[in-house]
Amino acid sequence: MTDKDVPTGSTADWVADRMLRALIGGLRRMPYEKRVPMMGRALRRAIGPLVGYRKRAEDNLAMIYPDMPAEERRRIAEGCCDNFGRTIMENYSWREFGSRLSDIVPTGSGLDPLANAAAEKRPVIFVTAHFGNHEAPRQVLTRMGNVIGGLYRPMQNAYFNDHYAKTMTSWGGPVFAQGRRGTMGFARHLKSGGMGTLLFDVSANGIVLPFLGQPARTATSAADIALKLDALVIPYFGIRQPDGLSFKVVVEEPIPHGQPDVMMTAMTARLEARIADHPEQWFWVHRRWKVRQRS
Repeated sequence: MTDKDVPTGSTADWVADRMLRALIGGLRRMPYEKRVPMMGRALRRAIGPLVGYRKRAEDNLAMIYPDMPAEERRRIAEGCCDNFGRTIMENYSWREFGSRLSDIVPTGSGLDPLANAAAEKRPVIFVTAHFGNHEAPRQVLTRMGNVIGGLYRPMQNAYFNDHYAKTMTSWGGPVFAQGRRGTMGFARHLKSGGMGTLLFDVSANGIVLPFLGQPARTATSAADIALKLDALVIPYFGIRQPDGLSFKVVVEEPIPHGQPDVMMTAMTARLEARIADHPEQWFWVHRRWKVRQRS
């Protein structure tokens, strides 16, 4: 391993990673039905408060919903941490996770356009967010015979990303880390008539658009690639159900092609609607509203 391969980060990131590694290793010895909710409780009760995830979620909620009672913000923040923990364990248990999803039938008005695109070998970009479990739709649609790759942005916690990225690349189509080389690989995959997933809900270089009423830096990658390759853009979401273990997979109506800012605004509106229905399922721990001025 070279020096460039060694992850670096803050002390808090290192502590969080070591705690998560220990938990994941221990809980993976338990039955799936127990390990997933236990990981959720660990993030909600211990790790989230300790490393500041819960506070960051509460601060973001206070900014977006200033009139919301503090008790409700705490409830949503705790639910966010719980969903975060469950998602981590599900994705580390991707074989069992996929098996649990094997009887799910996706719904939504995007299914027919998806089938038509597949028949025509037209590129498809699925756009989604850190909501529910973003890997649930990819698992379900892959089981149905689609080969779905992805373009992902490495996590801010480099220690954790060093091993978490393997959960995305161990199955399905090719997955690329965001960056010049990764984006080119993702585009080549799509250009051949492939399908890929892109998460658009993190702060990134791009344009400033309103998200939940506040300005947020938003990458236009999904729109730019779609316009260049004439790819169909389909939002999809894996919505966690009340039992905490099962999901509803919704494949939405495609986003019409147009100016990149208009397309990204439409994608953002789809996510905002999901957050309105299930606020605790979005990852409020992200520093989403960190708008940076270009130097």
